Amino acid sequence: MKPKALFNWSSGKDSALALYKILQDDEYEVKTLLTSINKEFQRISMHGVHVLLLERQASHLGIPLTKMELPKEPSMEEYQRIMNTTMNEIQAQGITHSIFGDIFLEDLRQYREKQLNTIGIQAVFPLWKQNTSDLIREFLKLGFKTIVTCVNGMYLDKSFAGRVIDQQFLDDLPKNVDPCGENGEFHTFTFDGPIFKNPVQFEIGETVKKTYPKPKSNPEDRDEEYVFWFCDLLPT
Repeated sequence: MKPKALFNWSSGKDSALALYKILQDDEYEVKTLLTSINKEFQRISMHGVHVLLLERQASHLGIPLTKMELPKEPSMEEYQRIMNTTMNEIQAQGITHSIFGDIFLEDLRQYREKQLNTIGIQAVFPLWKQNTSDLIREFLKLGFKTIVTCVNGMYLDKSFAGRVIDQQFLDDLPKNVDPCGENGEFHTFTFDGPIFKNPVQFEIGETVKKTYPKPKSNPEDRDEEYVFWFCDLLPT
């Protein structure tokens, strides 16, 4: 009998490719997708994608969806409490493994493994340490289609938001930007590919600028902001 697993689903390209590899290997029984949702706006955390499109993704994947709803700006204590409650419910389903699409962020992997170890769940990283240029080429060759929903203004300008990733997109990326956006340079929504029964239908809406205050190391520091550009995707 195969171990039961949850898949940490962001809705983007790394999740899609990692899930593809997991399904191809057929080593685990993926019982549910787990996605963090901003409860106030009903959108995927960081990616900004409306929950209706997430639900359609899950439907077209044929895998049940578990939504972990978080407040707008949760404290670490709030986040940990909600995560613990969610994971206890998942563990009660006999799930023993938790799968992630992370590629090379060592501190993030260590954090995930430490948290899961406390409840006896094993973390799995099917894309770990693979070359990100090779991964994005494989992703496109397999026939996946994904659109950029959010860009970090530190790395990319507004024009990159709302673009479907193709070879031209990759050619246009500055040299300091990872082709998979693994450092948080951009986030995506995957709407078609070999793991989907049907494409997810949507229309491209407006691109909006959002700013977030940078943390200060001391009170005398001047106020600075992080800038992000979000391309809204409208369910049709």
